[in-house]
Amino acid sequence: MNKTEGSAKGYFFTSESVTEGHPDKVCDMVSDSILDAILKQDAKARVACETFISKGLLIVGGEITTTAKLNARDVIKEAIKKIGYDRPSFGFDYNTCAIMDTINSQSPDIAQGVDVGGAGDQGLMIGYACKETPELMPLPIILAHKLALRLTEVRKKNILKYLGPDGKSQVTVEYVNWKPKRVDAVVISTQHTEEILDKSGKKITEKSKKEIFDKVIKPVLGKWIDKNTKIYINPTGKFLVGGPIGDTGLTGRKIIVDTYGGMAAHGGGAFSGKDSTKVDRSACYMARHIAKNIVAAGLANKCTVQLAYAIGVAEPVSIMVDTHHTGKVSGGVLEPIVRKLFPLTPKGIIEYLKLRRPIFSKTAAYGHFGRNDTDFTWEKTNKAAELQKAVK
Repeated sequence: MNKTEGSAKGYFFTSESVTEGHPDKVCDMVSDSILDAILKQDAKARVACETFISKGLLIVGGEITTTAKLNARDVIKEAIKKIGYDRPSFGFDYNTCAIMDTINSQSPDIAQGVDVGGAGDQGLMIGYACKETPELMPLPIILAHKLALRLTEVRKKNILKYLGPDGKSQVTVEYVNWKPKRVDAVVISTQHTEEILDKSGKKITEKSKKEIFDKVIKPVLGKWIDKNTKIYINPTGKFLVGGPIGDTGLTGRKIIVDTYGGMAAHGGGAFSGKDSTKVDRSACYMARHIAKNIVAAGLANKCTVQLAYAIGVAEPVSIMVDTHHTGKVSGGVLEPIVRKLFPLTPKGIIEYLKLRRPIFSKTAAYGHFGRNDTDFTWEKTNKAAELQKAVK
């Protein structure tokens, strides 16, 4: 803890995000694009798709049981093209990359438990919500996502033509008395072409830094930055070699970026490439939905929900509601209400949140939570009034 503003207790918290061109996110996008392509034909398919990417090579594997006729290569190439890896100058090209397909069928030992409505795996799933933002999300991760998304927007709209698909953002927020006050530091690292290098060839020009600040950072952060905010734009100097040529990528390796930016716990399971019989995904969505509705109902300023499952068993083996000492009622009061108001079996979650639709490629980058999209049914606060009534 630090002391800021006299006797007020303050601290700093940092979250990061990455663009859809980051190698790990390319893999998430490919895995979720394959999932969507299958769900378009077979809504009850079982999919667990993993992707690995490196210089000039993409490998896709996993377990898929479906009646769908899938041309995986076409789906993969379209996903990579959509991200923006469509020319050799960015180090990866959907036209020329090698693709290996090693997809198999789901294990019959797992299938026999899932077929009767049980969970597709054991595990614990976490959902979180707080009043820091209109999205009921922690401020650092929301700002980091918006910066990463803005990097992509200015690239695809040719506002900053020299940007490449790969990029990262990082935001440090100063809190005073447990509330966000200002942004203390911002880091933007973005892939770019050689045209913005200075005469030394070792760093980008001050002119390009100002353009990135004016077109990316300032529009997003606005009131949160001040004269003391530290701004770092490509702090190593340059970022020519990015994407899969600069680093390998793997599905599910950005789980903190995908969730709450480190502000809340995480159960450990990744999301992308998994159909919704996998509670790693569906139960995390439901846990977020529950936590968000509790906060939206005014029953707490912060809320963490944990759900735990056993493989092949439908009902969760445990439920925890923690309001972090901000609740109007205790978690012990809320837990039986949650069981009553929310369907918590895998089948119930899938039907309630409408998770058999091909919507998942949209979740692959810029976070699974806090998004204003009608397809993100877990973000609805439709149960807030019922929660208030049940508590009264």
